[in-house]
Amino acid sequence: MEDSKFTIIEHLDELRKRIIIIVISILIGTGSSYIFIEELVDIILKPAVDLDFIYISPPELFLEYIKIAFVFGVGVSIPIIMLQTWLFIKPGLKKKEKFFILFSMIMGLIFFVSGISFAYFIITPLTLKFFANMSLNQISPLFSFSNYIKFISSLLVSFGLVFELPMIVILLTQLNLVTPFVFKKYRKIVILIVFILASLLTPPDVISQILLGVPMALLYELSILFSVILYNRKQKS
Repeated sequence: MEDSKFTIIEHLDELRKRIIIIVISILIGTGSSYIFIEELVDIILKPAVDLDFIYISPPELFLEYIKIAFVFGVGVSIPIIMLQTWLFIKPGLKKKEKFFILFSMIMGLIFFVSGISFAYFIITPLTLKFFANMSLNQISPLFSFSNYIKFISSLLVSFGLVFELPMIVILLTQLNLVTPFVFKKYRKIVILIVFILASLLTPPDVISQILLGVPMALLYELSILFSVILYNRKQKS
């Protein structure tokens, strides 16, 4: 009984150690990002070609700078966060589990970055251009910087999460929780749910919802293909 209590205390101490390292890395990353806030803002505004922005309250710009610095601080800390997470869970895993969990973490990060890149370089410029072209002679586009940050953040995060779909399907298949036949059987229902999720994740406009819904549907089909390949390999082995 005492040994189990001691083991729990050791785990809690280890968890606290990992969390402290993660928090410190995020704080350092946030502080470092704020030093280069002008360069970071330039990167964020790059998709908004020929658009002007305003801020409508005295602290708005400063608060947005803090948010941007924090987000980039978390971003640059992701390798440390992943490393600390891996070091915490590694002792309790078997050799095969270690390989698969590590593979999942790395591929999950790759898929997430791919989704963000797709949204940043393709979807965001198209969406902004569409709305900017709706202006009239009497009505010119003039956007709040705060609203723009919310808009682009929702798009980037949404696409980053959506691009995780193949990895989720691979995990479910590898753990024998779902077979490819289930994904095929409920294809129509899933695609309907996909477009409902697209309407919830994106800003309230049809264009953004379609631009997210279509890639989600294509990723689902790609996920089925991955699932079939993995399932067939498992059956042979």
